[in-house]
Amino acid sequence: MTRLSIVHKTAYKYNRRVTLSYNEARMTPLTDPQQVVLESSLKITPSQAAVSTYRDYWGTRVTAFDMQMPHERLEVVATTTVEVHRVERVALDEEIVGWDVIASDGIRDQFSDWLPQSQLSGPGAEVLGIIPAVVAGKNPHETAMAIFDWMRGEMSYVKGTTGVTTNAEEAWNQRQGVCQDLAHLAIGSLRSCGIPARYVSGYIHPRPTAEIGETVAGQSHAWLEWWDGEWRSWDPTNHKPAGDLHVTVARGRDYRDVPPLKGILSGGGGSGLTVTVEITRLA
Repeated sequence: MTRLSIVHKTAYKYNRRVTLSYNEARMTPLTDPQQVVLESSLKITPSQAAVSTYRDYWGTRVTAFDMQMPHERLEVVATTTVEVHRVERVALDEEIVGWDVIASDGIRDQFSDWLPQSQLSGPGAEVLGIIPAVVAGKNPHETAMAIFDWMRGEMSYVKGTTGVTTNAEEAWNQRQGVCQDLAHLAIGSLRSCGIPARYVSGYIHPRPTAEIGETVAGQSHAWLEWWDGEWRSWDPTNHKPAGDLHVTVARGRDYRDVPPLKGILSGGGGSGLTVTVEITRLA
């Protein structure tokens, strides 16, 4: 078990005054069988915002807020204490379903959200031509692991070459990208084989050797989950399953379902953005 304190700050400084804005924040981690949120708060500046919360279709906690007054900056600070206890289970043969089950009408209906390619997950014709040889003769679990191994040899983690609208095919063409690009490509490759797969966004503590009580610069992060009889996780950036230093905030078909902060506004004339994530291991 790992207990983490996370402070995620996002600040916009507008070039001109904004007269009103409507916003959604997805910055509060989930409570699920692998993690428990002990405390959470979300502070918005200016403080006059009208705030409401709800769960979206994917189960993410969303804080919606309206700013119906002139403002020149916006700051959102999410503070969370969460306990994470992920058990990395070995995939037993009896737990892994066969391709007949994966292709059955019941499973395709049950996982209908996680099978079609989304706007950002389509890997493109070249990858679709490569994958069959990568996975030939393998069961669904072996197929997933073969895809991850293949990607590790082909893709490089490089910051600054892609953006939030970059899709899997564009990242593949560059053979590089960041965590969300690697997740999109893996998800698209799995879906091309008929394996249900979903995008996961959250945080990662980057320094397992950090002392208890030491605050480090953390990261927003993305990985994926796939189903081969049960849901399993994989972090293609670090080439391993999600562990106790991964904190889940949201799940969706791709990044477009889970952005930490999005909104529409009137005015502004552009803005400067500052984002920081500080993570402290408490236990």
